[in-house]
Amino acid sequence: MRYRISYLLLFLLACSGQLAGQGYENGLVVSAHPEASQVGLEILQDGGNAVDASVAVQFALAVVYPSAGNLGGGGFMVFRQADGATASLDFRERAPGKAHRDLYLNEKGEVVPGLSIRGHLAAGVPGTVAGMVEAHEKYGKLSWNEVLRPAIRLALGGFPITGAQAAGLNGHQDLFRKYNPGSAYFLKEKWKAGDTLVQEDLGHTLERIRDKGIAGFYKGRTARLIVREMKEGGGIISRSDLKNYKAVWREPVTGMYKDYKVISMPPPSSGGVALLQMLKMAAPYEPGAFHNAPQVHLLAEIERRVFADRAAYLGDPDFYEVPVEKLLDEDYLRQRMESFEAGKASPSSEITAGKLAAANALQAESMETTHFSIVDKEGNAVALTTTLNGSYGCQVVVDGAGFLLNNEMDDFSAKPGVPNMFGLVGGEANAIEPGKRMLSSMTPTILEKGGRLFMMVGSPGGSTIITTVFQTILNVVDYGMTISEAVDAKRFHHQWLPDQILAERDAFDEAVMQGLEKKGHQLKFTGSIGRCDAILVKDGKYYGGADRRGDDTAAGY
Repeated sequence: MRYRISYLLLFLLACSGQLAGQGYENGLVVSAHPEASQVGLEILQDGGNAVDASVAVQFALAVVYPSAGNLGGGGFMVFRQADGATASLDFRERAPGKAHRDLYLNEKGEVVPGLSIRGHLAAGVPGTVAGMVEAHEKYGKLSWNEVLRPAIRLALGGFPITGAQAAGLNGHQDLFRKYNPGSAYFLKEKWKAGDTLVQEDLGHTLERIRDKGIAGFYKGRTARLIVREMKEGGGIISRSDLKNYKAVWREPVTGMYKDYKVISMPPPSSGGVALLQMLKMAAPYEPGAFHNAPQVHLLAEIERRVFADRAAYLGDPDFYEVPVEKLLDEDYLRQRMESFEAGKASPSSEITAGKLAAANALQAESMETTHFSIVDKEGNAVALTTTLNGSYGCQVVVDGAGFLLNNEMDDFSAKPGVPNMFGLVGGEANAIEPGKRMLSSMTPTILEKGGRLFMMVGSPGGSTIITTVFQTILNVVDYGMTISEAVDAKRFHHQWLPDQILAERDAFDEAVMQGLEKKGHQLKFTGSIGRCDAILVKDGKYYGGADRRGDDTAAGY
């Protein structure tokens, strides 16, 4: 491996704009952590392709970004080869075989608060390792050993944490002590920026994955440790669940927005379908001035209608027939906008899902998520989003294995009509079933223009992922922003229920707020929405947009 630039120097350069605004000809990585971005860059410089770099970055994030990067979670990858061929990989978690629809209800049929959020019973069967093995076997160029080496080095040798990570670790100390006999390396009286985090158990787990591939996680010692952890903590993931887990290749969902082809993730992610609905619904209208009242009103009304559809029709295609073509039909989408009024907000109580032949009512989200975008010198491109669901997942570290487990079971509907941890209400068709994958909002996306690679984009943020990607694309295509400007621009979000526009502070000036309120919108403000990491291709060079809302960093050459 080449000499590594210190993550601090890389981070300072990115924050100063020297990296994010610079164009690169040979390859670029944009991820949530400077160390992970540097790992991806090293892999590209050593002759690896975008998939090699993605696998290396994913495993590195499991080490350096434990709140969301993971071995014990799952996610989605969208891939475009330099020749234009595309693929998408579903490595979403699955419900264990012993799961059932009333898993989180008490004897009175009421949801037990927190049972699907904290502790062992909240964990679904992890998919990340299977997904990385599958991606590398199909498209990788370097050896498996080479792409695992950086993560093992970071786990065993340690790395300096950022200020944001120190705050996160300090804020979770009580939960780690409650749920985590295996989390000793997270426990400290007071973490501060620059402290070294060493994770020996995790390093040895990564070594087993390096030596035995998929069997190094889903069988043997690591599987035994997971099952032991489940038994001791009251969880239900079994050796059979682990042995039978499979990542699935799916056909990407595609469509056009003006002159741009959009390639995104199909169900069980809701992201690609919802994104394309939003773009198609926006296309007939003039964009208007950026973030003026008419523009925000239009986009909020589009988002409101799409989320109503999402609640009714999207789910796991292995369990339900998802009407993707009907949802993306232009006549149908025009009908959805017939009730739109330029001067008046549509109350969500009056907006229901569009009329289709069948309805599977679903709602599910992922909040503590991370996205990265990678392109290599040949033009192979990856957009990959992965998650543990809540921050640090279910708070359980597998004792002796050193990695956190997800709390994705909360993404199911514990009981129809009862909101999950993100306040979203589920329906009958999202009831828990053994082997089912949870619906997600993750939206890894690639754009083409004129048959050529144009953009890679994605974000964390639960239900706001879709609207973050939607607005970032509009910022570039309709408003001519640079990729850094598009990623850093203030955001807003409407998800049908609750009936409000959620916006970042200072997103709107006083006149815009008054204009929106006059139209009947309720406004609510928050600190930040999403953390978008994107790449734009322009004049033969790659430009990175690393979101200033976090430690996100672009690294290229």
